[in-house]
Amino acid sequence: MSAKRKYEVLFHRHPANPILTADDWPYPVHSVFNAGATRLRDGTTLLLCRVEDRRGFSHLCAARSKNGRDGWVIDEEPTFPSDPEKYPEELWGVEDPRITFVEELGKYVVAYTAFSRGGPGVALATTEDFRSFQRLGLVMQPDDKDAALLPRRIDGNFALIHRPMADSGAHVWLSLSPDLSNWGSHKLMLPARRGGWWDANKVGLSPPLIETSSGWLMLYHGVRRTGGGCLYRLGLALFDRASPDRLLIRGDSWIFGPEAPYERAGDVANVAFPCGYTLDADGDGINLYYGAADSSMALATGSIKHLLAWLDAHPSAG
Repeated sequence: MSAKRKYEVLFHRHPANPILTADDWPYPVHSVFNAGATRLRDGTTLLLCRVEDRRGFSHLCAARSKNGRDGWVIDEEPTFPSDPEKYPEELWGVEDPRITFVEELGKYVVAYTAFSRGGPGVALATTEDFRSFQRLGLVMQPDDKDAALLPRRIDGNFALIHRPMADSGAHVWLSLSPDLSNWGSHKLMLPARRGGWWDANKVGLSPPLIETSSGWLMLYHGVRRTGGGCLYRLGLALFDRASPDRLLIRGDSWIFGPEAPYERAGDVANVAFPCGYTLDADGDGINLYYGAADSSMALATGSIKHLLAWLDAHPSAG
């Protein structure tokens, strides 16, 4: 419990934040943020960072670290550049990757936003080593983003979490596919709330879902529009393991938001936006990697047990 703030602190910022900035890059870039994350077979932490160039277009670039905190080794050139000649949906870049290792495939599946004249859409790619990739193309048409695959099939189908835009707002949906190409059985998973809630009108998946003994734990972002602009903060929800579209508990308040100077000021102020995490060897410690103000990468650490306990103690009735 914070003696100053009088609320339970669930994520603790790394003292060396931000852990990666454009100044660390081996080639000229404007900003580095919104990285997908995974731990490789040898224990190395890999961040697949969204890197914006000075044109305003984004590509993806890998940074590797033995401890996931410092000593980052960054690819000398873009790891996953856009390929608009073969994939016109990537005309204006590729953004916000989320990484899932799918044991059945023996591969990592990267869900990312492909951006072009039609707007942002969800695309998938697979890789074994983050050196070469097989693109599966656009799987959810614009406007849609904030996507991640579940690590195993649900009732025989792959399951994708994503966030389409609609006149009613932006809500989190679940879709199923037998083959990663043909998608259907679309179900509303987590609606944005209305009125004065911190997550009114617009919500989206943050990192991929975390499977726990209690259910699928979702860390999601809610966006509140204010007179000074949009404010991005993080909340919790829990879903049934067998039927991930069935909401079990939703937290009543946000648990993590922009407070530090590097989160308050940047290209887009007041943004803390996680796209990836890794778990410690004990399965409880969580390392949350997030974009700060659309300008740099930062790290916060917490405990899965503490997140679940907080959720049990703070269920929402709204």
